[in-house]
Amino acid sequence: MGSENDLDKCGAIEVAELLLTADIYNRKENLTEDDLPPNIRKHYFDANTKSVKRPIYVTSSDVQKIYGIDNVKAAIKDLTFVSFEEFGSQLRLTVFDVAAKWFANQKDLARIRSNPALAYFYENYDSMGVSYSEAKNGNKPLSADREWIDARIKELCKDQKEADELLKLAYIKAPEDVRDSISGLILTDDQKTEIEKTGKALENREYLRQIGLFEIGKLLFVGPPGTGKTSTARALSSWFSLPIVEVRLSMITSQYLGETSKNIDKVFELAKRLSPCILLIDEFDFVAKTRTSDEHGAMKRAVNTLLKAIDEINLVEHGVLLLAATNHPQLLDYAAWRRFDKVLNFPLPDQETRKRILDKILEPINANVDTATLAKMTDGYSGSDLRLVIREAVLNALLENRKGLCQQDLLNSIDDFRQRISDYKRSIEA
Repeated sequence: MGSENDLDKCGAIEVAELLLTADIYNRKENLTEDDLPPNIRKHYFDANTKSVKRPIYVTSSDVQKIYGIDNVKAAIKDLTFVSFEEFGSQLRLTVFDVAAKWFANQKDLARIRSNPALAYFYENYDSMGVSYSEAKNGNKPLSADREWIDARIKELCKDQKEADELLKLAYIKAPEDVRDSISGLILTDDQKTEIEKTGKALENREYLRQIGLFEIGKLLFVGPPGTGKTSTARALSSWFSLPIVEVRLSMITSQYLGETSKNIDKVFELAKRLSPCILLIDEFDFVAKTRTSDEHGAMKRAVNTLLKAIDEINLVEHGVLLLAATNHPQLLDYAAWRRFDKVLNFPLPDQETRKRILDKILEPINANVDTATLAKMTDGYSGSDLRLVIREAVLNALLENRKGLCQQDLLNSIDDFRQRISDYKRSIEA
C-alpha cells in the first residue's frame, strides 16, 4: 500500500495538470475545446455557448469533481507555485515556469500525451519526446461528448416537448455510450478496408472538397440478421469518436402519416447539426415495401422525401457518414441502391470465422473448450447466435455456482438453441 505522502503527491500531479492546462488554454487562443481532455472539458462545458469559455478558473470544488480529490489543501501543501485563496477556494499558479518545470520532472509522459494542451506546451520543452499532433489525434473531440450532443438537440427544438418528440424518432448516442467496439468484432478484409477508407475520408474532408469529390460516405450494409451490421455501425461511432443518430424507418413512418415527411427532415437536420456524426438508417428495406404498396399515398411521399434527403447529404460537405442496413437487399429497387457509393456485405460466418468469433467472445471467460469442434457444429449460425449460445452457457453455469465453462456447457447450450429454433419453426408452420 502507498503511504499518505504518495497519495498527496498523486493529488498534487493532478492539481498541477489542471492548473497548467487551464493556464495554457487561457493564453493560447489558437487552442480549442478539442485540445482539452474530456474529463476537464466536460466539467467546464457551457451548454448555452456549446463551448468552454475563457478564462477557465480553478477551484477546490473543480478539482474534487474532476479528479475525486477530497483534501485539496493536503494535495498542494508542497507545491510552492500554487496559491490558495480562502475566499472562493480558488487555486492559482504563482509562477508558471516553476510549475511547468516541476511537472516535467514528474516524468508523467502518459498524462502529457493524453492532454493536447499540455503536449502543445511540452512538445519543444527539453527534448521530452512529446508530439502535439499525436496527442490531438488521440483525444476525443468536443462533438463526441454527451453534453455537447444534448446542447445541440436543445438548440434544434423550441421546447422540451419538441425535443422529446424528436428523441422518439431517433436513438442518439455519444461515443461514450456505445458498448460495441471494432476490436470486439470479427470483420472481413473488405469490411476492414472500407472502414480504413472511411477514416481517411473523415481526416481529409477539406482535400476532398477542394478536388470536388462530394459523393462519399454513403454505405449500405446488407446481410442476414445477426451478422453485425448494426453492431459495426455503432462500433464506428466509438472508433471515429462520432455521435450516432440511429433511425428505424418503420418507427418514423408507422404513426402520424401526415407528419412523416416533416419527421424525416427533422432527423436529417439533426444529423447535420451534430456534424460530424453517423446517421444509421436501419430496416432500409422498408423503403421498398412502401414504394410497392398502393395503400398510403402519404407514406409514398414520405419515402420520396427520404430518398431526396439522402441525395442532399454527404460526408464531405455536411460531415455526416450515412449508413443504411437491411436484412432483405433483394427487396430494394435501383432507386434505393444507386444512392450509395458502396454496398458492404455481411455474410453468415464460415467455419473459420465462427471459430474466431467464439474465441473472441470466450476470451474474458475462464473456458476450457474446443472452439474448432464447436465451430463445426454451428453451421449456419450468425455471430449473434453464437453470442446467445455462450450467454446461455454462462447463465446455466452460474445456476450451479460456477464462473467457468467446459465443453459440455457449450454442447448443452447448442442443443438448447437448436431446440428453440425447431420449436419456433413448428409454431409458425402451425
